[in-house]
Amino acid sequence: MRAPYDEWFGPDAFDATYGYDEHALRQVGAPDEPEGFTGFWQELYAQALHVETDPQLTPVGERSAQSAGVELYEVTFTSLGGIRIGGWAVFPTDGVAERAVVISHGYGGRSEPDLAMVPDGAAAIFPVARGLPTRSLMSGVPERGAGHVLVGIESPDTYIHGGCAADVWCAASALFEILPERPANLGYIGASFGGGIGALAMPWDERFTAASLRVPSFGNHPLRLTLPCTGSGQAVRQYAEDHPEVRDVLQYFDAAVAARHIRIPTVLGPALWDPSVPPPGQFAVCNAVAGEKEIFVFSAGHAEYPGEADEYDRFLKLTHALLCR
Repeated sequence: MRAPYDEWFGPDAFDATYGYDEHALRQVGAPDEPEGFTGFWQELYAQALHVETDPQLTPVGERSAQSAGVELYEVTFTSLGGIRIGGWAVFPTDGVAERAVVISHGYGGRSEPDLAMVPDGAAAIFPVARGLPTRSLMSGVPERGAGHVLVGIESPDTYIHGGCAADVWCAASALFEILPERPANLGYIGASFGGGIGALAMPWDERFTAASLRVPSFGNHPLRLTLPCTGSGQAVRQYAEDHPEVRDVLQYFDAAVAARHIRIPTVLGPALWDPSVPPPGQFAVCNAVAGEKEIFVFSAGHAEYPGEADEYDRFLKLTHALLCR
């Protein structure tokens, strides 16, 4: 089962398949839904929808943006709790946005927008989730994933991942406020942290019409807590050993449970080998998505390997095809 991973990553690398082949991964399910799960998320979304986002734009005159036929801006907007979020916004140079898209990031945050992710004819916003580098740092909130993932974890009402989902909803509100006309189609693109937060956010916001979730995190927490990893899940696993009551909180932030409520067309990109986000958790999210979906399986995640660029290009084409249809 380890081949070709021994060849790619060395025989001393731990088995980041966790003993699962693809057939077994496609059987991984989602935990039972806790009582009040839907109501919790619907109420959080209702709160976010009433936020006055007050978006502010600052032009960025980068040649890469101009050559790509888009106008690039730095953007700030207000999210739930009055927290000011930073990021970037991109608009077609002709001023006509045929579609809109919110593009998230991994647990390392974002230092610049990836313009290749923007579909043709789209207005896009690249929000940086609260507390994360480089645009949304907050006093008292660790910027590294291992610390950030534990902020407010004592209660569903304070856990930072709820606020991060609200940042997605408020980013969409800010983008719609900026645009002179609201496009009919709103997409979401997220990977790793952004894939998991996207799975938590998508079911409750009917403005979103399609989504792309790659190597999504936060799926099937009861299983994740048994799997050592190199990502943020390890900090949660270690914390839960000393604070078992945290399991009651995590069940409200399980991306696989939320995925059961995703009804919009979705492209999903789980990986067979991944030391940062264990593949069983990724597949738990992908398997649970209830709506129309296409699953593109990556050979590995959070690693460089032969064929990685080609696989990513193919996945991005699937993503753009979905968001542009």
